[in-house]
Amino acid sequence: MARRSTKTAPPDDYEERILDIDVVDEMQGSFLEYAYSVIYSRALPDARDGMKPVQRRILYQMHDMGLRPDRSYVKCARVVGEVMGKLHPHGDSAIYDALVRMAQPFSMRLPLVDGHGNFGSLGNDDPPAAMRYTECRSASAAGLMVESIDEDTVDFAANYDGSEQEPVALPAAYPNLLVNGSSGIAVGMATNMPPHNLAEVIAAARHLIRHPGADLATLMRHVPGPDLPTGGQIVGLEGIHDAYETGRGTFRIRATVAVEKVTARRRGLVVTELPFTVGPEKVIGKIKDLVNAKRLQGIADVKDLTDREHGLRLVIEVKNGFNPEAVLAQLYKLTPMEESFGINNVALVDGQPLTMGLKELLEVYVDHRFQVVRRRSEYRRGRRRDRLHLVEGLLVALVDIDEVIRIIRSSDNAAEAKESLMTRFSLSETQTQYILDTPLRRLTRFDRLELEAERERLEREIAELSRILESDAELRKLVSSELADIARKYGTPRRSRLVESAGAEVEAVPLEVADDPCRVLLSSTGLLARTADGETTLESGGRRVKHDVIVSAVPSTSRSEVGAVTSTGRLLRLPVIDLPQLPPTAAAPNLAGGAQLSEFLSLRPDERVVCLTTLDESSPGLAIGTEQGVVKRVVPEYPANKEELEVIALREGDRIVGAAELRTGEEDLVFVTSDAQLLRYQAGQVRPQGRQAGGMAGVKLAEGVRVISFTAVDPAVEAVVFTVAGGSGTLDDSLGTAKLTPFDQYPRKGRATGGVRCQRFLKGEDHLHLAWAGPAPARAATRTGAPAELPELDPRRDGSGTPLAKAVAVVGGPA
Repeated sequence: MARRSTKTAPPDDYEERILDIDVVDEMQGSFLEYAYSVIYSRALPDARDGMKPVQRRILYQMHDMGLRPDRSYVKCARVVGEVMGKLHPHGDSAIYDALVRMAQPFSMRLPLVDGHGNFGSLGNDDPPAAMRYTECRSASAAGLMVESIDEDTVDFAANYDGSEQEPVALPAAYPNLLVNGSSGIAVGMATNMPPHNLAEVIAAARHLIRHPGADLATLMRHVPGPDLPTGGQIVGLEGIHDAYETGRGTFRIRATVAVEKVTARRRGLVVTELPFTVGPEKVIGKIKDLVNAKRLQGIADVKDLTDREHGLRLVIEVKNGFNPEAVLAQLYKLTPMEESFGINNVALVDGQPLTMGLKELLEVYVDHRFQVVRRRSEYRRGRRRDRLHLVEGLLVALVDIDEVIRIIRSSDNAAEAKESLMTRFSLSETQTQYILDTPLRRLTRFDRLELEAERERLEREIAELSRILESDAELRKLVSSELADIARKYGTPRRSRLVESAGAEVEAVPLEVADDPCRVLLSSTGLLARTADGETTLESGGRRVKHDVIVSAVPSTSRSEVGAVTSTGRLLRLPVIDLPQLPPTAAAPNLAGGAQLSEFLSLRPDERVVCLTTLDESSPGLAIGTEQGVVKRVVPEYPANKEELEVIALREGDRIVGAAELRTGEEDLVFVTSDAQLLRYQAGQVRPQGRQAGGMAGVKLAEGVRVISFTAVDPAVEAVVFTVAGGSGTLDDSLGTAKLTPFDQYPRKGRATGGVRCQRFLKGEDHLHLAWAGPAPARAATRTGAPAELPELDPRRDGSGTPLAKAVAVVGGPA
């Protein structure tokens, strides 16, 4: 079945008209119209108020809605709807995006919208919430932008459909374009203007008002450069000068970074300010990409600790062995922590896009402000003249109020009364109508006095306004004074620091820390640290300080490792570069700047570190003594692929009481037992064994006796033996009798023998609870690390001790 056509035939009198248009001409015309629309109506700000059309419409509509700072918040969706329906014929997203930006303190130097809710984050890492959730009202600065807009200060034009009127420009009580900056991309041109400090810009504007012929150098004394909301360092003042002179220039923005100790083991870079429009997530993402690509070295971890209380805080942990300053130089070079900002001061002047320098921008604003204040003054003078005219007419009527009332009562209608009053008192039509409209209760003697006072006030105000309008100097003085008031109320200190150049000294710092010689120290209270070789000798002398007893010290280099021998027979690797480095403290050596062992090693319950050792396989090895009298020399074999090694196979219930790395192999090994026996013999009597071996008999012990001290002493140096005796049941750090004896008073004996007596017990004493043999001078400390005094040197090998004034917990010698 054939389908019937539904096409309607044209009427009989229809005449077809086809226009023959050149496509080139059509495209040119359409493109020019589109380009002009984008330039003038969307993308570029007006040089007078610094507003794009959408921003201006938002502020005006909020003013029209009465959303002042002292009013409650309203939903942003309501504001967007009002702006879109009345003034801005574009999508709601464009309007809301502009509103959000005006509420962001990190985007605007002086925010114009007071937002309530999630309005996004720096760098747009966290996008703003939908407009149905957020609320807003005008900020105080927005009130300055629309101040006196109802006093015929600016021109108005019809909106897109002619149903509403909107301002062509806002009165702008301060130079908003320079203060808040602007950015936009039009057709064939773009603008990119950085924010500035309000007080500085106003100071420059006031100087230009007083000295219209001021040069750029003078103005730059007031405005030395941009002042970004996010702070940071502005590097490259030459580019700023070019921009202020020609309208185009480039400068660099650097993050504000401090080198701090971020953990007990590491230093790091703490970022508190980022370049303008750069967020922490962007920086973190770039750092991770560079680290994964092995283009960035020395980064251990990156943490974003930003919060509302402390503001931006980005912590970049630097690996030990790398110079933080050199890592920072890499970050500036490879990440958004340093960004370039290209200034392009393009704005509309009389509807035409122009590229302007600092002076031209200030001149356009100042001229605009002159016009606003002049029109405002004319408006106010006209209103006061109109009011004075009415007041004078009312005063004339009050002089002969009885006659006025008689005329009104005798008239047949209001028109006759009006005509009669005008004739009788020589009043104008406006004055007469005002008299007729005034209630009789206003026509009292008191109201007459009020009217006379009002007439005098109006005459003074009219004279003042006329003086301003008739004198250019007075007009300039008024504008300058109003700007000064705004600067005092809203001015804030500069946030961005201006730097002439970055300098080459940072880039010259080597990336990795040099493998310099150092010494690794372990204190009596479990603190670890390293000190540059030769800086801290820890010899006697100087003021005694807390933590000044070094129980173990080994030579090393900054980028190598040392071993920590524990009481359970483990050897744990310890990177030297992870340890905090102490400053030179020759007058009072101490480890107050060290870090606790627990920061570096995971120890088991009841396990302690007994000594430090190098991992040098060319050394004579490690000497170990246990509580049950076992001695062992460990063959120095330390596989590099193992973080934990076993250096002795301990018997059940046994533990290491002491260990020392042998330097020459000629040292004497010294056991001290709880029954006050000391055994000394040469290390050569103990053959080296592998790490898995259990050692051999070191000292002969009586039943119930244990080893309380094991050390290795170089017989070529002056050494001492310190012992503390006590009674049964006393604690290790309790008071007792102590004895300090020269080491050479004790003869060598054979390995696995009983040794000789080192202290005679007094009444009530039955054992030693502390002993130590090592190089002189000896140093003692309490459990808390406080220094304790030692007794005088006693040459008697088996003499008795003298009472201690302070409990001694640990003894050590020079490192």
